[in-house]
Amino acid sequence: MSIEIEEAILKKACMEMIDTIFVCLPNAFKGTIYRVGKVPDLVVERITSGVIDDERSTITWGFPAQSEYNPPGRSWKEYRDEPGRPLEAMSWCVKRQKSWTAEDPANDTRSVRLQVQLEMEDFHHMEPVLVRKSDLNLDIYSSLDYPRNYGGDTIWKDSDYVVVAVIKIHFRPYTITINSHETRVIKKLSRSLGTELLSYQLSQNTMKAMQDLSKDRLNACNILADSLRNAITKSGLILSMVKQEIGYLREQWEQLLLKERKEKSLKEEGVNKLNSILSDIKEADELSREVLINAHNKFLELSLPPDHGERWVEMQIGERWKSLLERYDLSDEKRDVVRGAIDELKSSLQFGRDPQVISDYDKIPDVIKKEWVSLLYENTEHYDADVLDRFIEILGNPALGLPSQDRSRKSLVHLKALAETMYQLERNTNFLLREVLNGNGERNGNADISKFAKEKYGISITKPSLLEMEDDGQQKLKF
Repeated sequence: MSIEIEEAILKKACMEMIDTIFVCLPNAFKGTIYRVGKVPDLVVERITSGVIDDERSTITWGFPAQSEYNPPGRSWKEYRDEPGRPLEAMSWCVKRQKSWTAEDPANDTRSVRLQVQLEMEDFHHMEPVLVRKSDLNLDIYSSLDYPRNYGGDTIWKDSDYVVVAVIKIHFRPYTITINSHETRVIKKLSRSLGTELLSYQLSQNTMKAMQDLSKDRLNACNILADSLRNAITKSGLILSMVKQEIGYLREQWEQLLLKERKEKSLKEEGVNKLNSILSDIKEADELSREVLINAHNKFLELSLPPDHGERWVEMQIGERWKSLLERYDLSDEKRDVVRGAIDELKSSLQFGRDPQVISDYDKIPDVIKKEWVSLLYENTEHYDADVLDRFIEILGNPALGLPSQDRSRKSLVHLKALAETMYQLERNTNFLLREVLNGNGERNGNADISKFAKEKYGISITKPSLLEMEDDGQQKLKF
């Protein structure tokens, strides 16, 4: 019930995650990632720590001189909550599978240093990295030896997840609060780390299964099928993360244009008008009022492609206002304001690609500007590596001038690499299953399966990332 991958790969993945968090959160200055081991011991061991300098250009890696979580780490019984023992944030994160934010170190009830030495720690946030039991095939076992709390009750038994790691990020004083932007970013990145570690785990499992395949064909096929069934379905998650990143870029682009034109957001103006009219309808029931306000606020948070966005506005806002206006008496003038405000919301979706707005913005060359706008406002219904390559290339141009374009470019590079790994892993495994199940896996002696695949079909399967079909040329990645 843990992620077991090569130490070097695990450390590299953790270092890249800490680096990404530093890029995303300029008020973060130190990061540590801990591995959580198998049940029931749940040994927590520090994998790596990094501190970024004041210029945010260099990260110093290494363990602190003294720490109870340095290798070989501490077991669950050593850090769980017990009478007469200082409470630890690590216990909270592992047991409850929830984050812990030290927004007020002077009153941090789970600071060991404060409880024992009466000294404050840094402002920090700790986030557990969760992986579904089903992704690790743990849901097929009914007799797992779950850890127990001090009272003897089992933990995790009724949860769909296990904790495979814990991220701890230190922040500059008074720059972080519970459920702040920083904590939400770390939570999203923790999911990305969980998916990445799971991908490495599955890749490693696949390589081992391939080596065993020549000895036991049917058994190897079953192992591969079980191990990869859930991994291949993660392609949809990759597309969702790509869409989210493009939406974030679209929002930055529109904010850049608004700032250049010194104009207010049509989104905000339209929502303000609707909220104002809603407050005038005194007889409106609280449920209808709350549902509409939530829909208005949700629209301000979203950045959708125009076609998709117009459908969303019509269904989530337009239809609800139509129902409200049918139930309550409102002047024709105010009804016109409501309809006009909803039209403004729909029009706001076109702002970033409005021909006149784009023509007036002269900070980047027209050729790049035209392609950039086309990419941003294209409906993304499937993963397309060519489109992603164009995004990555344009984001590499400093003339674009977006505040977080370096971070977005790095995120898209990582997502593209993950998608290619999943695609290659699927091709590799499908080939092996097809060959072995069809009986083509029979070979003389104890010949290695990778050698057989290379000699007969021109495929290198030493690692998923090296998968090449020599007589098929390069294939475009779409799913």
